[in-house]
Amino acid sequence: MKYMLLIQAGAIDAQGGAAGCEVSDWIAYDKSVRDAGIHVSGESLADLVTATTVRVSEDGERTVTDGPFAESREVLGGFYVIDVPDLDTALDWAARCPGARGTGAVVVRPIADFGV
Repeated sequence: MKYMLLIQAGAIDAQGGAAGCEVSDWIAYDKSVRDAGIHVSGESLADLVTATTVRVSEDGERTVTDGPFAESREVLGGFYVIDVPDLDTALDWAARCPGARGTGAVVVRPIADFGV
């Protein structure tokens, strides 16, 4: 079953990266996911501090604001899609992710299969 691991950064460092995570941590995690044969896809999003949010109201009016921020200051830093047997295995891989450390979090969501 495929699961998406959404990597949420709770705090960012001066360079706009996830606080408390070194590049070497991400390289090692990425290698372990690939070596385990469960990697489907994944990307790191550039510049956690720069994003634009678009919302469209019920009357069709578009609002564009700087940043991904709503009530919280968490930002989506990237994602992995993995193919593992079950939710427990997906949760184990999420717990290994450097993005789950400190103020970060990894949200695990099953990928919907519409049979198409």
